[in-house]
Amino acid sequence: MAVDRILPTAEAADLMELVRGLVDGELVARAAGDEEKGRFPREVFALLGRSGLLGLPYPGEYGGGDQPYEVYLQVVEELSRGWLAVGLGLSVHTLSCFPVADFGTPGQRAELLPSMIGGELLGAYCLSEAHAGSDAAALATRADAVDGGYRLNGAKSWITHGGAADFYTLFARTGAPDSGARGISCLHVPAGTGGVGADAPERKMGLRSSPTAVVRFEDAVVPAANRVGDEGRGFGIALAALDSGRLGIAACAVGVAQAALDLAVGHSRGRRQFGRPIGDFQGVSFLLADMATQVAAARELYLAAARRRDAGRPFGRRAAMAKLFATDAAMRVTTDAVQVLGGCGYTSDFPAERLMREAKVLQIVEGTNQIQRLVIGRHLARGDE
Repeated sequence: MAVDRILPTAEAADLMELVRGLVDGELVARAAGDEEKGRFPREVFALLGRSGLLGLPYPGEYGGGDQPYEVYLQVVEELSRGWLAVGLGLSVHTLSCFPVADFGTPGQRAELLPSMIGGELLGAYCLSEAHAGSDAAALATRADAVDGGYRLNGAKSWITHGGAADFYTLFARTGAPDSGARGISCLHVPAGTGGVGADAPERKMGLRSSPTAVVRFEDAVVPAANRVGDEGRGFGIALAALDSGRLGIAACAVGVAQAALDLAVGHSRGRRQFGRPIGDFQGVSFLLADMATQVAAARELYLAAARRRDAGRPFGRRAAMAKLFATDAAMRVTTDAVQVLGGCGYTSDFPAERLMREAKVLQIVEGTNQIQRLVIGRHLARGDE
């Protein structure tokens, strides 16, 4: 069922109609088949680019859409309703463009952003390592200064679009091995750079059509001009990017949960037992009521955080809350959708089990939900807004 959205402008309403048509006309029909085969839909991202959807929250002067986060996130949600690999892919791409857009020099923005957000390129965000996931400040990948640039050595783990991206936003250590958060820098690395490669994609429980892989840097050299922000200040850039990225994951979770709710409601109307639709029975109707309430609450939470971001107000605590609540809600809602469908929900002939498997990863990526609780607690202890 179509979500009754309140959008800030007529342009945003038209944009959402375009996205809804793309989802219902293109994505829903092919999601299950491509997920089963583990096929990455690169051509879908090319279509998003031609439609102007790969740079929605970025400035129009660089080819972006000049849309507020409130609108951009609802696009992510709608795409995720049809196919999480696409909604999550847009969120990751937007995250990978953030450092250049917000911390790059005017020259870097003019040179790099038009191609990054113009529709032809797809990005990946390289922060996590095998032994530095939640403890990202412990990363070991090196960026050592050489004449005119940096030599990169190391490996990044769990990278969405690893091996498929056209550029990598890399966080690497430029300081001493024990320099912690203060010794990390951010670099823009084109995928075609010599010495950059990726392992075979991970074999995952869900989200199989979105490649996740280890990305390796072996004596790869990039110009000094590709460093984004001051040397040694990259960790702050990474954290700022993740605040916005968490809102993207929250929107993805609401999209998955909405798809599960729609499926469960439709089944409850069509499936009859004891002479009437199963949705007429209190045991099912109460379950659906709780599911709908969780979806609506999660949506309002991420939208409230987005509006704070758009207004230039602090939003980090609320971004963590939105990611935590929305992804936990998606796990509950998709699990309950399987229950409403009964035996049908447990088979791959229906999308309920796929949605349940996909929801799980959203509780893990861009900071596990245990880390979100830690972030929220720290904000509260400091008395942050």
